[in-house]
Amino acid sequence: MLQDKTLIFIPTYNEAENVERILQQIQQLNLGTDILFLDDNSPDGTGSIIDRLVQQNKNIFVIHRSGKQGIGSAHQAGIKWAYEGKYEVLITMDCDFTHSPSYIFNFISSSDRINIVVGSRYMKKHSLASWNLFRKSLTHFGHFLTVTLLDMPYDASGAFRLYNIRSIDPKLFSLIESPGYSFFFESLFVLNYNKIRITEIPIELPSRTYGTSKMTLKDAWTSLVFLLSLFKRKSLNKTSLVLQ
Repeated sequence: MLQDKTLIFIPTYNEAENVERILQQIQQLNLGTDILFLDDNSPDGTGSIIDRLVQQNKNIFVIHRSGKQGIGSAHQAGIKWAYEGKYEVLITMDCDFTHSPSYIFNFISSSDRINIVVGSRYMKKHSLASWNLFRKSLTHFGHFLTVTLLDMPYDASGAFRLYNIRSIDPKLFSLIESPGYSFFFESLFVLNYNKIRITEIPIELPSRTYGTSKMTLKDAWTSLVFLLSLFKRKSLNKTSLVLQ
């Protein structure tokens, strides 16, 4: 794998206390990859911190947006940027340390001849041991629904992934409609439906170490509604799920 053809993408919103720490941990891996942040005009000044980091490091880049436009649309923007930059591999992760940079080596080593590597919270029995009962139950229920309704065995709602974009038609991402958290299970479903090769590696997620979770009950409800509409779309209108 050519290191200068790999991009790590990290969206941010109110991550002022995390962004320098996550960057330091990635840099300690000595991967030599480029890193792209996308900030949605964080009120806590995250964007200004990233601008300083960009000035100090030639392999760090940033996209600034005027406000919150949804985590799914952020990932779409990062994916588009990666294709336009002629990268071959894209790794996506959160900034809040629920995704440990130490797993990046596992993603890379598992990516040979595979299109997508997904970090799974369900391959190890105690991977969510530190989460509270409500959050754990909500996550397991969401996983049950994506497995049952979308016929996918994968952890479809997580953002910690590796895409071998050199072997994925960028037009496939135009079939994905959700701008929010539903992007994660919708994108994996669309890619899986189009016979993109997917594998998983086990990861453990601690309770959020810094800051507070961005996902609200409203987001969870919206994701449920979108999941049901995607199930209907799969059942009644399969042509919208494949390239014409």
